[in-house]
This record gives sequence, structure tokens and C-alpha cells, in this order.
Amino acid sequence: MTLDKRQRAWGWMMGGPAFFGLAFFVILPFIMAIAMTFTNQRLLSPYPTEFVGMQNYERLLGINYVVLPPLEDKAGELILDEDDEPIYPRLRTVLRADYPKLRYYYELASIKVWDDKEFVLLARDPVFWRSLWNTLSFVLLVVPLQGCVALGLALLVNQGLKGTLFFRTVFFAPVVTSMVVVSIVWTFLYHKDLGAINVYLHWFSLGFLGPVDWLGDKAWAMPSIVIMSAWQGAGVQMLIFLAGLQSIPKELYEAASIDGANRWQRFRYITLPGLKNTLVFIVISTTIAAFGLFTQVDVMTQGGPQDSTSTVMYHAITQGYRQMDIAYGATISVVYFVVIFIIALLQKRFLSRRQK
Repeated sequence: MTLDKRQRAWGWMMGGPAFFGLAFFVILPFIMAIAMTFTNQRLLSPYPTEFVGMQNYERLLGINYVVLPPLEDKAGELILDEDDEPIYPRLRTVLRADYPKLRYYYELASIKVWDDKEFVLLARDPVFWRSLWNTLSFVLLVVPLQGCVALGLALLVNQGLKGTLFFRTVFFAPVVTSMVVVSIVWTFLYHKDLGAINVYLHWFSLGFLGPVDWLGDKAWAMPSIVIMSAWQGAGVQMLIFLAGLQSIPKELYEAASIDGANRWQRFRYITLPGLKNTLVFIVISTTIAAFGLFTQVDVMTQGGPQDSTSTVMYHAITQGYRQMDIAYGATISVVYFVVIFIIALLQKRFLSRRQK
């Protein structure tokens, strides 16, 4: 056996356990999940599993619409409410009477259009579409916020001030803490009446700002989770940024200082270009982690209020295990994988163009 073949054989032998684990615990379950999406398999069901074709995908991705005219009296005049707004018929009544094929659809969104008519967007599973929108919103908010916080902390730690090791440990401590524990602690901090955040907000505003229902208000629930997630995960990105900062030659900063460059110019023309590859890595890794949002939602809000914090991962686990509809949960996971794969390709193409 030649040296090349011997090295190849040793390589396969050493990588064999890892390849086996990848195939047995990742690839094979994924293939089984794809096959399961074409069935009606449930957990703890007395009925045998049957092949249902594309029914799960139709249930998940089904979208339609109706246009509702406002109610009129016998004289043909619009019936108005207390705010002088037109009153529309109940959606379920209209669907059952005029659109029997849409009886399994539910309202996703509505908007007034021409002649005071109401355009109602329908979906077989509106929670999935809201969860997908919430997940994308979370990614778009947490990735830049967490990246900026981590870069700021790295720049601060890289100044070489006294106590750098202590602050580096403090900033990294939330990362090694269990996300469940962090979520429980922040739930107490966000408490409407007894939470420390509302107490400090009341003190610093001299009583002008009242208590905010951080986790019970639709407008604040998702931003609250974004802030907590960015705080918890910024320590990892801080260390990565710190390693990137320390790899930039100090001679460049000295030459720029001699040429009269101020701090902003040194940051813009030396620091940012020197961190280009680091930024790409952090954006991609943070995006991947953000798409897996589940623990914070499960502990802090359980998807509420009114599905405003429900994510695709939370919805898939709720349907698959808590509702015991494992085939439908697998369908959500497979479709979500395709969505993330497409987004990853677009992100890679965008970042490669920015590098050029």
C-alpha cells in the first residue's frame, strides 16, 4: 500500500465515527422527517398511520383571500359603529355561507380597500405565518444589536485598561449560564409591578413613566426578548471581535496617528477593514443561532400575547409534541429548513459581493 493510500485509509478510519454520527443522528432523522410529512402520524394515536400525500403541506402553506362588503340597512345605507366606522359581517359566517371550500381557513390579516370594503387575507395555519414573520423580525433586530454591543465591548476591553480580565469575565459570564436560568431571571426583571426594570424606570423618570407590561404587551414582548438575547449572547462575539482586533498590526494605527487621523477615521479605515472576515463570520453564526429561537419564548411568553412572540421552532415543537401531531410538526421543520437554506444562500451571495 502506497503512502497516499495509507494516509487516506487512516483518514477514513479516524473520521469514521464522526461520519457515522452525522449520518445516523442528522441525515437519517432528516430523511425520516421528510417521509413523515406525507403521513398523518401522531403520537399516542389508536389509529394506524396512513399516507395522506400533500395534505400537511396544503394545511401549512394554504393561503387565500376574501373581500367583505360593509353591512347595509334596508335603505342601502352603511351601518356604522360608535366610532362611525363601517361594520362588516363575521368572517366565519361568510365563509360557511358563501365560501364552503374556505371553511378551514382563518384570518391572517385584513385591510380596508376601495368602497370601504375589507380585504381579508386567509391562511390554513395563520400561526405559522405569524411565527415566520416574528422569527425574521427577531433575526433582523438581534443580529445588528448583538453585533454592535459585542464590538463596543471588544473595543472597550482592547484599550488595555486596568481590570480588563475582570470585565472580560463579567461580559462572558451570561454566555456560560443556562438560557433557561437567564430567561427566568429576566422574566422577574420584566415583571410589570415588581420587576427591577420598571422600578428603575419609575425612579429615573421621576414618576412620569409608568410600569410597562414588557412581556404582556404585543408592542414590547418581542423587543424585550431581543434585548435579553443580545445581552446573553454578546460575550461570545466580544471574544471573537477581540481576537480580530488584536490581529490588526499596531503599526497601522501609529502611522495613521502620525498622519493626523482621528479616532473615527482610524476606526473606519483601519479597524473595520481589518475586521471584515470576522464580521462575516459573526453575522453568519449569529443569524444561524437566531433562527433557532425557542427557549426564551417557551420560558418567558409561551408564544404570547396573541402569537406576537411565537416562532417557527416554538410552533413546530408545540404542534409536534404538545399537540402530538408529529407529522405536521415535521412538515413545519422541513419547510423551515428550506426557508433558512434559501436565506443562507442569499446572505452568502450578498456578503461575497460586499467583500469584492
